[in-house]
Amino acid sequence: MTHRPPEQSPRLATPADTRIGWIGTGVMGASMCQHLQAAHYRLTLYTRNRNKASAILAKGATWADSPRAVAEQTDIVITMVGFPQDVRQVYFGEQGVLAGTGAGMVLIDMTTTEPSLSQEIAQAAHARDAYAIDAPVSGGDIGARNATLSIMVGGNTSAVQSVMPLLEKLGKKIVHQGDAGAGQHAKLCNQIVIAGTMVGVCESLLYGYRAGLDVPRMLESIRGGAAACWTLDNLAPRIVDRNFDPGFFVDHFVKDMGIALDEARRRQLTLPGLSLAHQLYEKVQALGHGRSGTHALMLALEDLSHSHPTLPSTSL
Repeated sequence: MTHRPPEQSPRLATPADTRIGWIGTGVMGASMCQHLQAAHYRLTLYTRNRNKASAILAKGATWADSPRAVAEQTDIVITMVGFPQDVRQVYFGEQGVLAGTGAGMVLIDMTTTEPSLSQEIAQAAHARDAYAIDAPVSGGDIGARNATLSIMVGGNTSAVQSVMPLLEKLGKKIVHQGDAGAGQHAKLCNQIVIAGTMVGVCESLLYGYRAGLDVPRMLESIRGGAAACWTLDNLAPRIVDRNFDPGFFVDHFVKDMGIALDEARRRQLTLPGLSLAHQLYEKVQALGHGRSGTHALMLALEDLSHSHPTLPSTSL
C-alpha cells in the first residue's frame, strides 16, 4: 500500500550525525552489527541475551533495556530477530520500537518475515511520521561476516536512499524491490530456490558416496559445470566434514518455507518442490536438528535411506 510520505524527510545516514539502534545479535546479526561499529557509527543495542552482545558492548556500544529505549535514543533502528512473532513483539509490544519512534526516524527490519507484517509496520511508522523498510538478507553466516550479503529492500524510496550507506556496509548486492513488503516477497523467492538446490546437493552427495566415488573429487568436477552454485561452494564442504554447525538455522528455514507456502496458497499457486522440501526439513527437526544449519538436510536423507555414511573429512 502506498502512502503520502511523512512530513519530515529522512536524513542521509553518516557516522558523524546518525545514531543507530540494533536489536538482535544472533548467528548473522552480531557480525552485521559489528560492521557498522567498525564504520564508526554510534550504536545502542538491545538483545534478549545480553551475553551474546558482550563483544559489541566491549567495543563501545551502549546497552538499552528494551526495544522502546533503543528507539528513543536513536535515529535509525535495525532489527534482526527470528520469527514473525518476535518481530511483532519487538515492534508492537508495550516496550516495542514503535512506542519510542519519533518523526523522521527510519526503522529497518532485516528479519525474514511475513510481507503483510512488513506492510503493517510501515503503516504504523507512517502514523508516527516515520518510515519503515523491510530488508531481509541472503548469504548466511559467511555473507554476514564478510559483508557480502544480498539485501532485498522494500519501502519508501527516499527512506531507502537515506540508509543506503548502512546497507552498503552489510551487503554486496542491494536491490530496492518496491513498496513495503516487496523485499520480503523477493526473499521468499530466494528461499524457494535455496530449498530445491539444497535437496539436489544433498542427494548428489549421498548418491556419489553410495556409488563409490571419491566425493571431494566428484565435487571438483560438478562445481565447475552447470551445477555450480553457492551451496556447492560453501555448504557441501561442511557436509563432507560432517560439520552441521549453523550458518542459518533449520528452524528459521522451515519458518521461511512455511511463509512462502502460505503466500503461494493465497495466490492459488501450487509449489510441489517447495512442499517436498518443507516436509523433508520437518524431518530434520524431528531428528532433533532444528538448531543445526540448513545443510543438515543430509541427515534426514540418510535416515530415509537407512544409510549413515561417514563421508571423508577431506577439505575441499
